[in-house]
Formats: sequence, C-alpha cells, structure tokens
Amino acid sequence: MKSLSAKIAAVAPSATIAISDKAKKMEREGIDVISMSIGEPDFDTPKHITDACIDALKRGETHYAPSNGIPELLSAISEKINRENGFPCTPQQVIVACGAKDAIYEAMEAVLNPGDETILLTPAWVSYEPCVQIAGGKVVKHAVNQKTFQLDDSILEWVTAKTKMIVVNSPSNPSGAVLDKGSLKLVADLCLDKDIYAMSDEIYEKLVYGKEHISLASIGDMAQRTITINGFSKSYAMTGWRLGYAVAPVEIIKAMSKVQQHSISQATTFAMFGGVAALRGDQLCVEEMRKEFDRRRKYVISELNAMGYETAPADGAFYAFVKVAGDDTEIATRWLEKAHVAVTPGSAFDAPGWLRLSYATSMERLKEAMDRIRKIDAH
Repeated sequence: MKSLSAKIAAVAPSATIAISDKAKKMEREGIDVISMSIGEPDFDTPKHITDACIDALKRGETHYAPSNGIPELLSAISEKINRENGFPCTPQQVIVACGAKDAIYEAMEAVLNPGDETILLTPAWVSYEPCVQIAGGKVVKHAVNQKTFQLDDSILEWVTAKTKMIVVNSPSNPSGAVLDKGSLKLVADLCLDKDIYAMSDEIYEKLVYGKEHISLASIGDMAQRTITINGFSKSYAMTGWRLGYAVAPVEIIKAMSKVQQHSISQATTFAMFGGVAALRGDQLCVEEMRKEFDRRRKYVISELNAMGYETAPADGAFYAFVKVAGDDTEIATRWLEKAHVAVTPGSAFDAPGWLRLSYATSMERLKEAMDRIRKIDAH
C-alpha cells in the first residue's frame, strides 16, 4: 500500500496525553495514582450554564446553526471583549469553534503559507508546533528568560523576512507566568515594525493571582493584526463542551470560516447556548474557582519550595512549573512509578529540566501528592 502523509508522520503525539494514558493504565490495574498531569479543572460546570444547555435541547436546538456561531453567542463574545479586554470587537470579528485548540488550528491554516515562520516563546504549550506544521509553516523557538519568564530584546534575533506570526500565551501553559506590559509592548512593537501577525492565547485570562491580565490586542494598533484565542474550558470548567472562539480582523475570520465550513462545520448548537449563559450570567462562580485555585497554588508552591525546588512565577493558570536536576522525563517516570504521582515532563514544552504539575485537583489529593513526592525524594 502507498505510504501515508509524511506531513502528519512528522508531527509528534501529545506528550501530555501520553503521560495521562500511562497513569490511567496504572489506575485500571488498581494503583492509586494522583494525576497532576492534565490541565482540567476538577469543578463541575456551573448549574446555570448546564441549565441553559438543557433548556436549548428541550426547545429543539439540535439542528445546524450558522457556521461561525449562533448570533446570541457572537454578540455575547463581542460584548465581553469590548467590556473586559480593552479593544473594539464586532460580532463579525468572532468565530466560535470546537474548543480553543480548534480555533488555533483554524487560525494557523488561515494565515500561514508553506515556509512561513512562526515564533514560539518557549516553554510553549504542546499543540502550537503541530498546528504550525500541519499548516505548512516553520517553527522558530525563542526561550523566555528562565528566571522572570518575561521577554527581552533577544527575541529580535529570531525575526527574518519569513517571519509571519508570533504566538503569545499569557497566562502561560506550562509555566503559569503572566506577561507584563513591557513584554507585550515588545511583541507589539515588533509586530508593527516588521508587519507580523500575532496570536494571543488567553484561555487562562480569568485565572490570575495578584497580577493584571493584559490583552495583546489592546496595545496600540495590535487589534488590526492580532488573533485573540479564548474559550470556556478553563474559566467555566467546560472542558468536555469543546467550546472556544477566536477574535480577529474580519479578513482573518473569513479565512478561518472557510476552514471551519469544510472541516467541523460548526460548534455544537445546544452547547453554544451554554456559552451565552456563561458570559452573560453571574460571574461569581468564576471568582470562587479562582480563589480555590489560588489557595491550592500557595500550598503547592510553598511545599515544593520547602523541598528545595525552584519554581517559575506561578501568577496565573493552575500549574506549578518546577526546575529539577537531571532528566525531566526520567524524573517524571520515577514520580509516577515510585510515588504514583503523574506530572508532565518539561521536555514536552521545549523546557528540559522542568516538570509541570497541575494543581487542578482537591486539596486533600494535593497534600497526599506532596507527601508522596517528599518521601521518594528523601531516599
């Protein structure tokens, strides 16, 4: 038989899912594994959101909807962007996709031509690079400062005539770092000076602790060249709903819409009514989850520091990014096999020598996880 796609063969499988699969296999064998490897809130979706979805089902909202999203959700997202993110947005500048990851993929397909270069700031989330590769682009990696996890002028060294896009993720997965205004201004100046597009992944924007979240598109004229990615999975505990969106100039949205029309067609109709309820409903549920994540964050970081581990600035998201001595994959494997604690090697994020620990699990389980890690470290 003829060979399969060389393009897809060159794409690495998701390392975060690989660790999770191994942990689940151990669980099926009866082993009590504490999973700190997957970025998923352990809270249930707030009731008013699920109720809105159920009501939509009962009304018969089970048919095709406009490909870019139902008008109610496009308007709700537009209102949210204008109100909270500090840059102008109309419903025509919004597309709803099957999760933020799908929106990222569609944006890469819409913007990149074969050979176009995209700068990724490392450590970087595992799916950015494959999305660039599938779109035919070339990835260029630039490491942020390993102490502050902010940017400096060294990023200029990676810009060439082929640079088409820079990807920004703040708050960051995996580091939890929040880019300050200086770092974002550096990206904005670079994009404006060199005619480069930016993708700003802000899926963790509501999970920030003691810092200010700033949208890249709110700086100067960046709204004219920024694709802002967001969704409902993290802030509203809606991972399984697969509901995300992108906000961008109309020309980019039109191109993304072509990709969507010929792939997923649209996001799930009745799920989109849940998205409307999430954005227009009471936001107290989001703040309560944020406060609980903050409580867990302080505990996990303090415990790891007490064990002698250096951690990245955990100012956002729900991750502790931990510096380790030695091969991070071997250490993650040892923690899983000896302590039965599943974490993700930093190598998965182009950050060898680090581990990502998700504290999106109960305080009881976090305390047990820290005890287990402490015990194997003592040997």
